[in-house]
Amino acid sequence: MGKSRLFRIFMIVGAVFMILLIIIYWDDVGASNFYLHTTISGPHPSRLSPQSRRDPEKKVEEDKESSFLTDIDAFVNQFLEGTADPTEQVRGEPPPGDPHNQSSEKSEEKFVPRREWKIHLTPIDPEKKQRQESRKQLIQDVCSNRSYFDFPGKNRTFDDIPNKELDHLIVDDRHGIIYCYVPKVACTNWKRIMIVLSESLLLDGVPYQDPLDVPQELIHNSSLHFTFNKFWKRYGKFSRHLMKIKLKKYTKFLFVRDPFVRLISAYRNKFEQENEDFYKRFAVVMLKKYSNYTDPPASVVDAFAAGIRPSFSNFVQYLLDPNTEKEMPFNEHWRQMYRLCHPCQINYDFVGKLETLDEDAEHLLRILRVDNVVEFPQSHRNRTVSSWEQDWFANIPLEYRKELYRLYEADFKLFGYSKPEKLFNV
Repeated sequence: MGKSRLFRIFMIVGAVFMILLIIIYWDDVGASNFYLHTTISGPHPSRLSPQSRRDPEKKVEEDKESSFLTDIDAFVNQFLEGTADPTEQVRGEPPPGDPHNQSSEKSEEKFVPRREWKIHLTPIDPEKKQRQESRKQLIQDVCSNRSYFDFPGKNRTFDDIPNKELDHLIVDDRHGIIYCYVPKVACTNWKRIMIVLSESLLLDGVPYQDPLDVPQELIHNSSLHFTFNKFWKRYGKFSRHLMKIKLKKYTKFLFVRDPFVRLISAYRNKFEQENEDFYKRFAVVMLKKYSNYTDPPASVVDAFAAGIRPSFSNFVQYLLDPNTEKEMPFNEHWRQMYRLCHPCQINYDFVGKLETLDEDAEHLLRILRVDNVVEFPQSHRNRTVSSWEQDWFANIPLEYRKELYRLYEADFKLFGYSKPEKLFNV
């Protein structure tokens, strides 16, 4: 083999391992958790080409070079793509033929997650399965039919989505889960679940076991949730490629809600309760523009003491004002759900609804096989319901109602919510 050929081979090998080292050391959770159940122990025999498995004594010099490069390629592919889908094998049990089958108990503790996935002997209710299939099919139909209904961003690709718009996709590498959270749709409790599953928060060195034990002030702390928009900082130019692999292999879910009821809930939570941040950022603007308060109180405490707060009608005017989003995008609490979770670009495995929260939560945790690890917390708060819509919209002019529906029409159609005809038959 000539010196120039050897030099080229070593340059290729060196470049490959430099890339791997960069990836490994950028991932602060360790390369063994880079992808769920991925072991970085060299190429699996089944992934190597037949040429690389021939008797070495019969290989000519060129075959050795080709086989060597094939081995390197197989190693890189295995590292990037991971092993079989995590839902296809029970946690704690190595796949058939895995060389780690004979490893010691100490070795197993290094690679096997501490908690095993739950195995159910009874099938999932066919009605629940059909409900999920119907919801997912509806999204697919709306997204694929270009002549049916169009809305901003419908036809773009995943690569077209700016990094900052991927900040609602929370990743749990331990269990192979991606959750797109939608504010005002039980996201507080689902974030609690994700913190417990990912073990991202410790108390005296021990991860929280009960979602309700997670301190309220930490639930929405962004440092506890690894989201897609953080990939660039950790993985650099590999970030989009890694996102796509995780989207392909992990179980992806979101929960949605009647769009108008969600708006009412957001208004009640942010403007009918004392919230200094939302008062200064949004309420003051509404009061000045739509309520003729030229000099509203400086603090929310003073405003509430004087009985001053934006009305629901002011809130609707703010949403419909074309200048609102020219200044800044909608806040996440009233931004359209499809803009938060991109259902036309991401093929979700589970679509839950707040209207069927208890059933859907039980169904989802069973699909994830973590219902022996966590239970979805029961909510006892005063939940906004659709029967209140007519009362809340009583003082909203008909033209505003129509404009508001057009603004949120994509959410109604994508997630199967009927147009509230009673609000338009005045």
